[in-house]
Amino acid sequence: MRDLNEIRQEINQIDEKLIELFKQRMDCAKEVGNYKKLNDIPVLNQNRENEILDAVAEKGGEYGASARLLYSNIMELSRALQHNIVGSGQELKKVIANAEADLPMSGIKVAYQGIKGANGYEATLRLFPKGEPISYKTFEEVFEAVANDEVSYGVLPVENSTAGSVSAVYDLILKHRFYIVGAFDLKIDYCLAGLKQSELGDIEKVWTHPQSISQCENYIGKKDFEATPMSNTAVAARAVAKEKRLNVAAICSYKAAEEYGLKVLDNHIQDNDSNTTRFIVISKKLYIPENADKISLCFSLPHISGSLYSVLCRFNSLGFNLTKIESRPIEGSQFEYLFYLDFTGNVHSENATNLICQLSAEMPNFSFLGNYTEQ
Repeated sequence: MRDLNEIRQEINQIDEKLIELFKQRMDCAKEVGNYKKLNDIPVLNQNRENEILDAVAEKGGEYGASARLLYSNIMELSRALQHNIVGSGQELKKVIANAEADLPMSGIKVAYQGIKGANGYEATLRLFPKGEPISYKTFEEVFEAVANDEVSYGVLPVENSTAGSVSAVYDLILKHRFYIVGAFDLKIDYCLAGLKQSELGDIEKVWTHPQSISQCENYIGKKDFEATPMSNTAVAARAVAKEKRLNVAAICSYKAAEEYGLKVLDNHIQDNDSNTTRFIVISKKLYIPENADKISLCFSLPHISGSLYSVLCRFNSLGFNLTKIESRPIEGSQFEYLFYLDFTGNVHSENATNLICQLSAEMPNFSFLGNYTEQ
């Protein structure tokens, strides 16, 4: 058996040769890109790529599967280079270039789901202190209000640190494809609130939003409460005040308890002390602040084995940090999905712009959803 240092020396020598060969191959890919640009030929030739990958897998012997993966990455990077050469995504570049940097913050109406005292109401006030919050019953109605120009923006919860994604909102994001122009992380602190005549020992039932049930699951279980889902935590607080039942309490914010005249029966009842909900701001118009640091996209994938991995390879090669991937089924299809994706970056950088333009040229149902800051 050879000494480890001897083996490593041979590996280093092989790597030197591989690097030079890789550079030569990318130079050839560059020539192919120039030829395709001159002759108006599409960058992606899936049949040729499949032929190459099948041949590589066969020639790779016992390492066939690994060789196929290696060459799949090489071709993904070659294709990215060619997209840059042919100038893919020119229309998208124009949209980005024409985006305004500053959102109007005063004299505007902002939609949120729920009523006064809801977390959505609080997030709206924090994001738009000079705006006018407008209440809507459902998430769908918030999107419709933006679509019909009843409001300038909509504020919606998309993710909670304890309960996870708000799937209904992601479905609507992918349906409407409005721009995301801002985000805000709201610290969530719940209380148990009942009638002023009630005591903690009287409570048998709690009313609140389904997400809040998830966020307070351990507390509800320990107290053996019967939980009833409602459309909103503030709606639950208002209902408790209206129904006047001594054995019913709301899980809601302290502001909601105060707003609807309830007594706080127990404090800080969420299971996680760091409980936080991320809200986004949707708009029909694109705004990109100079200091934007998060980019959102959505797309479906071509019917090719390993297509998601191949897409993620491009992010990795450019050093972009993916912060969110959400998949949702495509309505009317069988086992086909739309993907929502967040990553850190600014479209004013060449790498970020090139990447999203490359993806826009290849990914079905692609939409650039925005580049924004998260407060």
